[in-house]
Amino acid sequence: MSTAQRFIKEIQQEAAKNKSMLERIPEPKLSWKPHEKSMTIGRLGMHIAELPRWVDRCLNSKEYDMGSAPYNPNIPKSHAEIMAEFDRQLNNAVRVLESASDSQLEENWKFRRGDKVIYDLPRAEVVRRQLNHIIHHRGQLSVFLRLLDVPVPGTYGPTADER
Repeated sequence: MSTAQRFIKEIQQEAAKNKSMLERIPEPKLSWKPHEKSMTIGRLGMHIAELPRWVDRCLNSKEYDMGSAPYNPNIPKSHAEIMAEFDRQLNNAVRVLESASDSQLEENWKFRRGDKVIYDLPRAEVVRRQLNHIIHHRGQLSVFLRLLDVPVPGTYGPTADER
């Protein structure tokens, strides 16, 4: 099994967990946040939905410069927007990985902000970091849901809501 095939399998397994969490975001609470420094729950959900785009970005360019393309948060107006973006980005990430070779995944890719190189790593490591980034934010989302008293779905085992 190629590295890309292993990533596809893992992305699809994690996507099922991500989807079950994203589906629980209550539309009337999209602008809710637990702290003034926090993202809103809608913004957090959209961020999770958007993150798989980095697979395409990483595999179809030599680098990404946040200095010339600054990040502009996508604020969803509806729960349906989050779910549509999730499906779109997931499907695109899988499509891109289906045509990726092991040698392509071994090539380095740079992430920079202007002249400052944030990292210069093999593409496979960048994909791994993005999977970790999504999992990190999914954990945040589970806390947001708990604070809103929304039943939290299990990810690697049952939650107190599923016992």
